[in-house]
Amino acid sequence: MTEKLEKFKQQLGLLDGTMLVAGSMIGSGIFIVTADIARQVGSSGYLLLTWIITGIVTVIAALSYGELAGMMPKAGGQYVYINRAYNRLTGFLYGWTVFMVIQTGTIAAVAVAFARYTSVFLPSWGENNILFDFGFLKIASSQVVAIALIIFLTAINLIGIQGGRIIQLTFTTAKILGLAGLIVAGIYVGLNYDFFAQNFSNMWDASQLTKDAGGNWVSGSLGGMSLLTAFGLAMVGSLFAADAWNNVTFIAGEMKNPRKNIPLSLALGTFVVMTIYLLANVAYLGLLPLHGDPNGTDVVSRGIQFATNDRVGAAAASQIFGNVAVFIMAALIMVSTFGCNNGLVLAGARVYYAMSKDGLFFKRAGHLNQYGVPQFALIIQAVWASVLCLSGTYGDLLDYATFASLLFYIVTISGIFILRRKEPEAERPYKVWGYPFLPIIYIIVASAICLDWLVFKTTMTGLGLLIVFLGVPVYYFLLNKPQQGTGSSY
Repeated sequence: MTEKLEKFKQQLGLLDGTMLVAGSMIGSGIFIVTADIARQVGSSGYLLLTWIITGIVTVIAALSYGELAGMMPKAGGQYVYINRAYNRLTGFLYGWTVFMVIQTGTIAAVAVAFARYTSVFLPSWGENNILFDFGFLKIASSQVVAIALIIFLTAINLIGIQGGRIIQLTFTTAKILGLAGLIVAGIYVGLNYDFFAQNFSNMWDASQLTKDAGGNWVSGSLGGMSLLTAFGLAMVGSLFAADAWNNVTFIAGEMKNPRKNIPLSLALGTFVVMTIYLLANVAYLGLLPLHGDPNGTDVVSRGIQFATNDRVGAAAASQIFGNVAVFIMAALIMVSTFGCNNGLVLAGARVYYAMSKDGLFFKRAGHLNQYGVPQFALIIQAVWASVLCLSGTYGDLLDYATFASLLFYIVTISGIFILRRKEPEAERPYKVWGYPFLPIIYIIVASAICLDWLVFKTTMTGLGLLIVFLGVPVYYFLLNKPQQGTGSSY
């Protein structure tokens, strides 16, 4: 293969990077997770505060990553940063977790979400239509549709960055406009109801809904440490909905002027998305009561807390558009998940490319095809994501990965302090604003959330750590093999 074909083509600009950040973040989470947040904190004030704090820490993290992106504008992004700040083992554990569950598990889950909403228009393609039953494994129509989506998006991205770029621009623009329309219509229509007054009359009276031994929902007031604990648990959903903003760092090798455009893409993309998320929740609170009855027979009686299947977006839309809202929301979520998955597919393969260059992944993943993209890395990513689709475990894996992902954000941002000490003279076109205070704030807040999850979601966090540390023996196995890499990733 010639040297020309071994180089990424720098074809993406600031708009492309910003759309990748926004498009990767906005999937189906914003339409669903608010129900669980409402059950955890039980008040409009703390519900919105959950999203505000999530937005603040996400933007701080993005600003912090900007410094690292400016220093190391290389394919692989966060993997490269961790490698340079710490060591190869720590970098590999991140890349291992990205491949095993963070990226592929998210691709699988988003693809299945797309398939489920497709079944609104084509019921025979739903999850209840079992095509094959092998006893130990059942394959539903929705899983086949999900795998077909992964294969299609992978095929598009195999023939160059331009196809993925066009999809990302088109679908991210469409879903941002769709969400903006829902927000404007929702707030306008909501002013004709009395839910704003109802939800904000006692906006700081927090309560938590939990199930007793009999499976019945019981409410308990919150205050002091119990409120802080519930607040941390509520952020599982909001942080999941706000994740994947770091994907733009993976494609640094294909960005024009990456030292400038990646930091700007991170800041602009996260700010726009978190603003949209906050306003969407304001719209929800204008269209539906926060509190509800799990046995309610309509969207108002069920409220935000007990929206059917947690589909708060669909319940809110029905207050605007009536029965046709089911189809409007299904179409919007299909657009949203399609664009989201394209960004995840496009970006993830660049991590495995960088790992391969360090001899820590399949050797073939470190080569580019005639279109200048890592073909084998894209294919192996699609294969594993499809396996996760068939396994049906992607939902659980995502819970475990949320904790692992947050840990690696802490590790990466801590790396700024390490590199400032180790490499004080290194070129830093952009230095994180508010250093050292903003990175410290992020580390403290994210660490407190992780501690909260460790104590109160022990299974989720324990299995998340297990997935990470299973990579240790794999690393030493690869280390003892003959060197396969073609050079350092940084």
